[in-house]
Amino acid sequence: MSTTDVRSNDASGIARVKNVDLMLEAVVVPVADVDRAKEFYSDLGWRLDADFAFDNGFRVVQFTPPGSGCSVQFGSKITSAPPGSAQGLYLVVSEIEAAREALLARGVDVSEVFHAGTPGAQFQRDDTSGRVTGPAPDHGTYSSFATLSDPDGNTWLLQEVTTRLPGRTDPAETAFASPADLASALRRAEAAHGEHEKRTGEADANWPDWYAAYMVAEQAGTDLPT
Repeated sequence: MSTTDVRSNDASGIARVKNVDLMLEAVVVPVADVDRAKEFYSDLGWRLDADFAFDNGFRVVQFTPPGSGCSVQFGSKITSAPPGSAQGLYLVVSEIEAAREALLARGVDVSEVFHAGTPGAQFQRDDTSGRVTGPAPDHGTYSSFATLSDPDGNTWLLQEVTTRLPGRTDPAETAFASPADLASALRRAEAAHGEHEKRTGEADANWPDWYAAYMVAEQAGTDLPT
């Protein structure tokens, strides 16, 4: 029986399957030189959670990106995957240009911001002909990207997400991963509210509630207030 097949019997004796939370908390990145990889991910500004080495040669290093609920692990005797074979790992950001500038300031080699002119162009590692320089028109959510690679060639895909697809986030559990994400959401709400006041032709004294409704709807992927 799998870990998701938790069963209980109702009054009629029929077995029912209940859902169990399965939280993705770590992914493995295959590397050839553990110390080199450790230096690279440290330079990104990611939090070092662990570096455990054992007498049999097994070693595991774990880093967590800022604001992320999922960590990355690499080390020795941790995977049989070829070094550099992890491709297109997502790093979701709320402001793609700001994220890129922050990485450049750390000396990280990051591509220009682009959007896909042809479907899937963001994943084509060697052929960039389908990429269009600059963010997506109107910064369309899920549509602006930048890429970077670690020393082994594992690739990371920065993706700008502002408004979530419907059902992706529970409106009752609106949360922001960092002060920067909250600030970005407030700026978007401010801009949208300015357009709202232009349409109504009057100042909105109830702007805090409008901001809150906009920010919750944006995360949940529901209709935005106008």
